[in-house]
Amino acid sequence: MYALRLIIKNALRHKLRTVLTVLGLVVATLSFGLLQTVVDAWYAGAEGASNTTLVTRNKTSLVFPLPLSYQAKLRGVDGVTGVGYANWFGGVYQDPKNFFAQFAISGQSYLDIYPDYLLPEAERAAFLRDRKGAIVGRKLAQQYGFKLGDVIPIKGTIYPGNWEFVVRGIYDGRQTGTNTATMFFHWDYINESILKVAPRRGNQIGVYVVRIARAEDAATVSATIDAQFRNSLAETLTETEKAFQLGFVSMSEAIVVAIRVVSFVVILIIMAVMANTMAMSARERLGEYATLKALGFGPGFLALMIFGESMLLALAGAGLGIALLYPVAAGFGAKMGTMFPVFEVAPLTVLQQVLAALGIGVVAAIAPTLRAIRVNIVDGLRSIG
Repeated sequence: MYALRLIIKNALRHKLRTVLTVLGLVVATLSFGLLQTVVDAWYAGAEGASNTTLVTRNKTSLVFPLPLSYQAKLRGVDGVTGVGYANWFGGVYQDPKNFFAQFAISGQSYLDIYPDYLLPEAERAAFLRDRKGAIVGRKLAQQYGFKLGDVIPIKGTIYPGNWEFVVRGIYDGRQTGTNTATMFFHWDYINESILKVAPRRGNQIGVYVVRIARAEDAATVSATIDAQFRNSLAETLTETEKAFQLGFVSMSEAIVVAIRVVSFVVILIIMAVMANTMAMSARERLGEYATLKALGFGPGFLALMIFGESMLLALAGAGLGIALLYPVAAGFGAKMGTMFPVFEVAPLTVLQQVLAALGIGVVAAIAPTLRAIRVNIVDGLRSIG
């Protein structure tokens, strides 16, 4: 208890220096946590992917579609328990800056493959009955004020024209990491119109989503599916949903790596600042350390004083940084809107912040401790801080 009181008094001896050091640690910890959360948001889709869901797309490129006739053949593959399909729509709602994901889906078969989309039965039934019906995620509905029965006008880009969809359901996520910033509507509605104006583009879909009975059969089922369509006009590439999502992340991998590097550079910079602060404090107190050694206090006590002060400052800054991270992340996520459908602070991020603070505290105290332990009593008493 006496040692703790002495550590606190030492830390508060130069109040301005202490406050500025703690503020630096707060900013560094907060920045590190926020940048790591951005990286986690980038990988959220892949991390939330089901291990019993496969995605089948055109082998050449995702840009090229697949025939609707493949659906029946996919259902006949051993190990497959469900098949749905989806098509990226890419329309504009009111203004090009109002970007959010829109998918034309196969309806019931697609929703059955994604049980994490929680939709009341009455709303599900209303959506399935209405060919112009749509369902939107809770986050999307809150951002744009969508309510049941609202008509959402979308200007097509990939599928030209002015389209109208009626909100028949608002879904929630079973998990906190479930994407609730997407709009789904019926592919049949889009296909009917396309067949009238551009028949050759009709009956074509973007990807098939395939549910399998056992996750360990993913490689075998994938190989069977691709072998079935080998040498056809539209060969397929089947992979797990996680691998499919990671393929999109890899397109911006350089940005993700840069964010990670910056987050760790921030920690290294504040580590240097903290080490300089502790070195200044130790230099000013060489006379005191020499006096303590003359009175019989050993190296262990001196190390306790210096390490204790360093850890106190580091943990104080980290604690405030972690406390601020949650409201700052919530505000940042709200500002980003649907750009980051899932923006949650992960427990691992908090653990990394704590470990970083402990590392800063330990590293910053090493050099001052060694200097205090090695100081000669006579030289120490002569020193002027």
